[in-house]
Amino acid sequence: MGKIISIVNQKGGVGKTTTAVNLGSYLAHHGKDVLLVDVDPQANATSGIGIDHKNLPYGIYEAIIGQKPIYSIIKHTLQDRFSVAPSTIALAGAGIELVNMEDREFRLQKVLEDIRDEYDYIIVDGPPSLGLITVNSLVAADEILIPIQSEYYALEGLSQLLETISLVQNGLKPSLGIMGAVITMFDKRNKLSGSVMTELYRYFPNRVFRSVIPRAVRLAEAPSFGRSILHYDPRSKGGKAYNKLAQEIIGLEEETS
Repeated sequence: MGKIISIVNQKGGVGKTTTAVNLGSYLAHHGKDVLLVDVDPQANATSGIGIDHKNLPYGIYEAIIGQKPIYSIIKHTLQDRFSVAPSTIALAGAGIELVNMEDREFRLQKVLEDIRDEYDYIIVDGPPSLGLITVNSLVAADEILIPIQSEYYALEGLSQLLETISLVQNGLKPSLGIMGAVITMFDKRNKLSGSVMTELYRYFPNRVFRSVIPRAVRLAEAPSFGRSILHYDPRSKGGKAYNKLAQEIIGLEEETS
């Protein structure tokens, strides 16, 4: 049965989509069957792996509201073993529409349960907000991965996110786990202050990944070519860092199985 990992942070610009796309790509590179589920209305993960979301007739929105089966919207990427359930502009209104729906927090979970046996990993890229779609991505997940930008203000809003996760654990999904935090956009010249690092370890004891994702031009460029860093510049610092992160996550699975 596949593991569902939601990549969540309500702060925008922390490398969430970059992590979703590149982690998925490297997991597939290591022989895992991966589905990337884009539930961000901006559809950056969809376009970042080369799919033109503007010309798609259907996407994850239609699956969530029950109009289309999830099978019918999944697209293959250029990479073997790596598929995507794409986002479209239609998702922008979903938060409002979901409010009046039955089981509104469980819609994505139900959709993904149908296909989880077909993948080793399902990676969910959530929106940079704490609305109903983010709650759906938390409820659908087995574990949460939180990208945290390496800057002083990174921890602002983190307690709010952890509070939301705690509410979901207490009320909707008791088994939801926190896989950990991954430090993104790390710039050697702008060192994370010791106090921020200490705080991070306080929030996530034993759960800060050793792989640190650098701030890197090649990582920033890759999505404009519709490619993951694996297919754009695997030898770059960013490529090596995401490869290491994928190996760390596969290693965690092997430890627990």
